[in-house]
Amino acid sequence: MLKKLESLLSVERSFLVVGDIMLDSYIHGEIRRISPEAPVPVLTVTGRENRPGGAGNVAVNLRGLNSRVTLVGFTGEDESRGILENLFGENHIELKSLTWGRNTVTKTRIISSRQQIVRVDDEKELPLTDEEKGLLLSEIKKIDLSRFEGILISDYNKGTCFPELCAYLIGEGRKREIPVVIDPKGKDWRKYAGANLITPNVKELCEALGESLPNEDGVIGEGAQKLREELSVDKLIVTRSEKGMTLAWGEGIRHIPTLAKEVYDVSGAGDTVSASLLRFIADGLPINDCLMQANRAAGIVVGFPGTHPITADLLLHDRNDKRNWVEARRAGKTIVFTNGCFDLLHPGHLDYLKKARELGDFLVLGVNSDASVTRLKGEGRPVNNQESRKLMLESLRYVDQVILFEEDTPLELIRKIRPDILVKGGDYDIETIIGREYASRTLTVPFVSG
Repeated sequence: MLKKLESLLSVERSFLVVGDIMLDSYIHGEIRRISPEAPVPVLTVTGRENRPGGAGNVAVNLRGLNSRVTLVGFTGEDESRGILENLFGENHIELKSLTWGRNTVTKTRIISSRQQIVRVDDEKELPLTDEEKGLLLSEIKKIDLSRFEGILISDYNKGTCFPELCAYLIGEGRKREIPVVIDPKGKDWRKYAGANLITPNVKELCEALGESLPNEDGVIGEGAQKLREELSVDKLIVTRSEKGMTLAWGEGIRHIPTLAKEVYDVSGAGDTVSASLLRFIADGLPINDCLMQANRAAGIVVGFPGTHPITADLLLHDRNDKRNWVEARRAGKTIVFTNGCFDLLHPGHLDYLKKARELGDFLVLGVNSDASVTRLKGEGRPVNNQESRKLMLESLRYVDQVILFEEDTPLELIRKIRPDILVKGGDYDIETIIGREYASRTLTVPFVSG
C-alpha cells in the first residue's frame, strides 16, 4: 500500500472548497503562578501564531496532500482578512474572498504546555443578506467546475453554505461526475440531499436526527443509515473521537477503530478527515482504503496542539519509518529537538547531544544541508558532506532521528515537529532562540570547558 500511496500523492489533484472561512489565532505561553487579583492562572506569553481555520483549514489540508486548491467564501474588511490572504498566499491556495457586512470569524486559543486552556471567539452571528447570497452564487457560477476533480462544502453554520448554493454545487457535481463531499453543521440537512458523501461527528449526527444517541456502534450505525437514505446520499461517515469512524452506505454499515495513540487537541480533525476522504476518493481508491487513510491522517493531526493540517510527508513518514518523531509522538514520548551543522564532530558535540537526549525520550537532530552550511560558514565548508554527517550522527546512541534541512534556520522544521523541548547551546539567550514559540519548553545546555 505504501508504494501505491506514494504514487497517488505524487500526482497533483485540483479541488474546489466552498464554505465558512475563519482565522485561527494561537497564543502560546507558560503558567507559573496564580493571579493576585483573582484565582486564575497567569499566562506568560512565549509566542503567537495564526493559521487558516474552518474552510481555510480544509483547503490547507488538501494542499498538504499535493493538491491545487481554490477556496471561496466570505471575510470581513479587517486585519484578519489581511492575515488570511498572506497565509493562503504562502500556501499557494487560490482565494476568492467576498466581503460581507461583519467581521472575519476569528477564534483565539490560549495554549500552555501543549494544552488548550480557553478559546475566545470573535464573530457576529448575522444571517446572510439576499444581496450577499446573490454575490456568492454569482461568483461560484463564474468558475469553470470542469477543471476540478472534487468539491468540498465546509459548513460551519456561519451562513455561507445556504440551500441554493449547496443545491447548485451538488447538482453540478452529479452532472459532471465530480465527487461532492459535505462537512455538515446545523439541524436541517435537506440542503445536502444528493451529495456523494457527508462526514458528521456524533454531535452533528444527533442534531440532524433530532435525538441524543450514545456513542455506540449499533445506534450510531442505525442512525447514520437512516439519515443517508432520507437524503439520498451515497455514503455517510461518522467520526466518533476515540471510537473511530462508522460508514453507512448501500452495502451496509462498517465500524473502523481509531488509530490515535495520544490526543492533544481534536481541533480541525474533522477538516482533515473530509479533506483526506475527498483526495483519496478522487484518486479512485476503494472506500475502505479511503477510510483507512483518512483515519490515519486524523490519528496523526490530533497529536498536535491546535489545528494542524495533514501533509503527504506526515502520512508517508508515519507509515514508512517507525523510528521517527511522528510515531514517537503517537506513542506518548517526550520529543526533544536541537540543530546545527555538526561538520567537524568533537567531544563537545557528544556531551551536548547526550545532555539533550537526557531531557526527554526521543531526540530529533536537525542538520544543515551542504548548501546551507556554505551560506553560513563560507566557501570550503562543510568539510564533510551532508550524507557523511548524517551517517555519523545517526550512529550515536543519543540521537534517535536526523533530519536534513535546506534553509538557513530550522524554523519550518520546528514548526512542523512542535517539540516538547527545544534545546540550544549555552551561548544562546533563550529569548532569541529561533522557533521557541512552537515548543512547549526551551532550554539551554552549557558548553564543555575548552
